[in-house]
Amino acid sequence: MIYSDFDKSCMQRALELAERGLLTTDPNPRVGCVIGSDGVILGEGAHLRAGEPHAEPLALAAAGAAARGATAYVTLEPCNHHGRTPPCVDALLAAGVTRVVYALRDPNPRVDGSGAARLVAAGVRTECGLMEDAALVLNEGFVKRMRTGRPFVRLKTAASVDGRVALANGASQWITGEAARADVQAWRGRSSAILTTAATVIADDPRLDVRIAGASRQPLRVVLDRQLRMPPTARILNPPGKVLVFGSTDDVAGGHAATLRQRGAVVEAVAEVRAAPAGAGAPVQRNLAQLNLARLDLAQVLERLGSLQVNELLVESGGVLAGALLEQNLVDEWLLYLAPRLLGHDAQPLAVIQSLEQLTDARSFRIIDTAVLGDDLRLRLRPRAH
Repeated sequence: MIYSDFDKSCMQRALELAERGLLTTDPNPRVGCVIGSDGVILGEGAHLRAGEPHAEPLALAAAGAAARGATAYVTLEPCNHHGRTPPCVDALLAAGVTRVVYALRDPNPRVDGSGAARLVAAGVRTECGLMEDAALVLNEGFVKRMRTGRPFVRLKTAASVDGRVALANGASQWITGEAARADVQAWRGRSSAILTTAATVIADDPRLDVRIAGASRQPLRVVLDRQLRMPPTARILNPPGKVLVFGSTDDVAGGHAATLRQRGAVVEAVAEVRAAPAGAGAPVQRNLAQLNLARLDLAQVLERLGSLQVNELLVESGGVLAGALLEQNLVDEWLLYLAPRLLGHDAQPLAVIQSLEQLTDARSFRIIDTAVLGDDLRLRLRPRAH
């Protein structure tokens, strides 16, 4: 498909509009729309919050009668079903647009081609794929959840250049500087949920909330706590925002679970993964088998979060959970913040993984982005096929 410069500029503008919902649209996708004709933009709109108007009717309203015979540029296939708002296809047809260009096919089973098919059946020229990659970047979490039932998992690690996340005594605040921590706030803001462990809560007592301008919601805070060791005084339990605690089946019915519920947390059971028998496997694997978090079924955790409409999950924890997620190939992206300091050989590693005998067995990553944040370096990594 050959697109004009005007087509490209309109879709680029639609993507910019979609980005306005980066912190607010969850669990809906981020969508922008531009109405254009003869080199002139007639109207534009962005979906900002679930339950509020979608991008297409907002752009059509801005264009008014001029939308008849024009082209609609949308970052996601227009919907063709009744949800909390009417179908966008109805609005496009009623406005009389004669062409719809959309960047990304909607993976929602309630749409997934049906919106485009109805437009085509009505005689509207329909084209897909313009700036598809950029539209996918905005909605990787939504797309993955719709296709797999699990959220997009983004692991965040702050480490020294010798790959350590805490001193041997557990001290870790602060390895990175203020600029890096502000960057983490931005990633928290766009996330549906933030996942940590009871060990991190006990050691650092984090709030794991979002404290940036423009954030109108707080991500769900999730704690993996197999034995429900988290104290009821933990700051993570404080408002604003909701807290979900995953424990073992045996523990969620106990008195401490009731105490956590009184503090406002939802406490749910997760299946336990049978640990490796003592003496089996490499030393690091034996250590993992002795740790509470290694026994929680992480796949089940992700499936449950997917059912709760979690699109993007940000994981902030120590090396044990990081290693478990990496070893089980559950990480989609790794935000690795490196501080120019050394913590020593006995400090805690950034990922506790099984020992390797051959270099060819090592997991590898590709760097998709780098940024210098004050004195620190941020790497964005994506796993290579193992």
